[in-house]
Formats: sequence, C-alpha cells, structure tokens
Amino acid sequence: MTLNKILRLNNLVNINLSTDRLLLITRRAFGTNTTYDFDLAVIGGGSGGLACAKEAVNHGARVAVLDYVTPSPQGTKWGLGGTCVNVGCIPKKLMHQAALLGEGIKEAVHYGWQVPDSENINIDWSTLTTSVQNHIKSVNWVTKVDLRDKKIEYINGLGEFKDPHTVIATLKNGNKREITAKNIVLAVGGRPHYPEIPGAIEHCITSDDIFSLQHPPGKTLVVGAGYIGLECAGFLNSLGYPSTVLVRSVPLRGFDQQMAHIVTKEMEDKGVKFFHRCIPLSVEKLESGKLKARWRNTETNEEAEDVFDTVLLATGRYALTKDLNLTAAGVNVLSESGKIIADTEQTNIPHIYAVGDVLEKRPELTPVAIHAGRLLARRMFSGSTQHMDYENVATTVFTPLEYGCVGLSEEKAVERNGADNIEVYHAFYKPTEFFIPGRSITNCYLKAVALRQAPQQVLGLHFIGPVAGEVIQGFAAAIKCGLSMETLMNTVGIHPTVAEEFTRLNITKRSGKDPNPASCCS
Repeated sequence: MTLNKILRLNNLVNINLSTDRLLLITRRAFGTNTTYDFDLAVIGGGSGGLACAKEAVNHGARVAVLDYVTPSPQGTKWGLGGTCVNVGCIPKKLMHQAALLGEGIKEAVHYGWQVPDSENINIDWSTLTTSVQNHIKSVNWVTKVDLRDKKIEYINGLGEFKDPHTVIATLKNGNKREITAKNIVLAVGGRPHYPEIPGAIEHCITSDDIFSLQHPPGKTLVVGAGYIGLECAGFLNSLGYPSTVLVRSVPLRGFDQQMAHIVTKEMEDKGVKFFHRCIPLSVEKLESGKLKARWRNTETNEEAEDVFDTVLLATGRYALTKDLNLTAAGVNVLSESGKIIADTEQTNIPHIYAVGDVLEKRPELTPVAIHAGRLLARRMFSGSTQHMDYENVATTVFTPLEYGCVGLSEEKAVERNGADNIEVYHAFYKPTEFFIPGRSITNCYLKAVALRQAPQQVLGLHFIGPVAGEVIQGFAAAIKCGLSMETLMNTVGIHPTVAEEFTRLNITKRSGKDPNPASCCS
C-alpha cells in the first residue's frame, strides 16, 4: 500500500493522524527508506533531553541521544543523566537528608531515645560521598539500560553541528561520528560560572565537585547566595563544616525577598556567616594547603580576608551553547548570556528546538525540562498542539529550614497588579514536632499573595518550614486550578501538620494585626 493510499484511507475513516505519524507507521510497517539516519537527534543526556527522546520513541520515531561530560577544572566528571542526577537535585537532596538526620539524632534524646554522646556525633565524609556516588552510578546505569531497551541509540560523544541536519560527535577516543536527523533538540544545559579573579579556576570548586570531593571540605567559603550557594552552605554547616557566604547583592534573587531574608536569618541562627555586598578579589593557596580568600565590600570599599579549607563558587551558570557550532546550523537566537531564545522551544530554524536550562528566561528546574521535553516530542511526532506552561511552577530551596513556593512573589504581584489590588495573608506558626526538643520556631512562616477583590484569587504561596517541598506540591495543583482565598479558608486542614497552616490563614499584612498564633490550635 502506498503512502498516498494510506493518507486517503486516513481521511475516509476520519482517524486524523498527522502526516508525520503516518510516515512513521508506514516506515515501521514497510521498511521505507528515508533521507536521514534518525527522525530525532537529542544533543544532551539530561532530564529534558532524555524525556523528549523517550516520548518520541513512544510515537514511533527513530532517536539518537548524544551526551558527553567535559571534566570540570578540578577533573570531576560523571555519567549519563545530566546535572540533576549527577551534580544537582539528587546528590543535593541526599546531602540535605544527611544533615537532617544529624539534627534528628540530637533531637531524639529529648524524645527518650538513648543516644550515647549525642552532642559529639560526627559525619564520615568518605562514607557519605561514597554512598551518594554509588546511588548516582546506579541511576546512570539504569538510564543507559532504559535507552537500550527503548531502542534509542546512545552516543557517548560531544555533539556539534556540521549543517542544519548533520551533527558530528567527537567520541571519548577522539574519533568522530557523523549522523543526520530530521529534527534536532538541544538539551545541553549549563555549567557553573567562574569569576574572573586570580585563583578561581586553579583553587576553587563548584557544585560540579562538592558531591564527590575526595576529602572533607572543612571550613568553607561559599561565593554566591543563589539557591545553589545557600543549599550547599546549609548542608555543609549542618554536617559540621563551618560555612561563610559572600552575598554580592541580594540572597535568592528572583525569589520573594521577604522569604529570602527569613531563610538567611534561619541559617545565621544555625551558625552560617554572611558577608553582604561583598565580591571576591582573589583566592591564594598557602604552603599549608589552605586557601586565603580576599573580598571587598562594595558599599564601604573595605577589603577583608580569611583562610579556608575549601572555596566553593556558586556565582551562576552559563549555557553550553558555545561548542555547538550553532552558526553552521543557522541558529542565531541567542541572549547575551549565550542562552537560546525560543518561546515555544522552537528556534529560528524550524526543525531545531531547545529544552531545559539552555533556554533563556525559563525556570532552571528538572521537572520543567522533563515536561517541556515530553510535550515537544508529542508536537513533533503525534500531532499534539499542547505547549509548555511556564507559569506557576512550584519549587523548593533545600536550606536547613526549607523554603517552598509556587506562583508570584509579593514583589512581582505588586508590580503586575498594583499594591492597592493585592492582599497578603501571613502567619508565623509552631510545628508540633519542634516543641519537645526545643527547636526554634522563630523563622517558621508562610504567606499567601492574592488579589484583593473577591473571591481573592491566589497568585502565590510561600512557605518556610519542615518538608516545604512536600507541602507546596499539592498546593501547586490548586493554584493551577484557580485557587482562591475563599476556597483555601473553607478547606479543612489535617491536624497537626505544617501544611494545615495554609488553611488557617486569616490575618492580612494590611490589617497590622499580630501574625503570631496564640496556641497550636488557634
């Protein structure tokens, strides 16, 4: 049966398959030859690229995934799976959990557990990193096997364009392999930025290195106060490695700033030192092996220095687009930071797309990349018209006391709607589990940012406290469904949980009333 007959039959029975989908079915059934080696080539084996590749195969596409990790300046490298699996979400959450367990051991004594010398417990860094890396390697292996089982060709090589449909992969042994693809997805993500100061590259590490560091980090300077910097400083300090943070401008830029300041206040209460409005000047290695770091306060112009065992740079990330030879493909929609500008993941070249952290002004979050990759594959190979909705994406900062949020910050809500049209409900609260061990409840706080006009649609929810990530996830679905304060206030909470606190919000900032509760049940 010819393709034209199949197309006519499709119209007669009104099953409305796309032409691309029919071509794929025909090729599978009759072995029809095509011009290209693959229907889709994905450059980058991280979360977004892999999700796109797997979804494309589900719709009959022939897919190749190219992935290669250039070692960090300190020589760190890793396997298939991208930033999240290897040097991001997964090891970060495991380190955070290790820190929470340490705190839990000390608190257990107050609940009656007999823990010998609980105040002098210490972490074994080697055991921790070995356990974390063993888990990561198992995920690398499972990911590789999954690609094989799905008949996705995995090419362990660094990809670059030769022309709009041809990609050259430089393999580990230096050999080159050339492939062609009808569609190409760029999912190369990014890597940590190094400031241009003496000693940065030679003596400093980044989040690429910390999770497999061969020796205990000791006293650590973290340069940068974005979520990566604060998370690393938080778990290192809780693990017993004194941490200091240099904040160039504001902590957690892009997040609600009231919440950001509460997060840093909680970290200060736990012993993390913060130097605000400071930029690094140099890092020098001493004969002892320790590192002397110098920095300057940009407001007073005063300089200071201290000696550390480790200096961890968390000064932002850059997109790995430079090595793709995009000019050969005709892709020219790049921002000043080298990221790709593509509102619907499609570049200026119709068959070349991008997903994940490589995109300009998109949340650099694993679930965002995964969902965008799947939707893109469906549009390419199953006739779907659904696009990624980048609004109201929930996230959590895994600092010692977690910060979870979804929707707009208070600043952004005011900017979009005007202060007179915004109502902010807020409260401090008392986690029941904090009372017996005598943990501080000073920084346990939440707020809902809503439109002032009834029924007061909720624009953003913000929560600082235990298991904030678990709390905020369910409310993210509610926000997507158009949650209002009226609905939230009429929702019965689960007592005594911390998530319940959202259902008890009734005090507004505008009222000037005290947001502190009288009791756990008030």
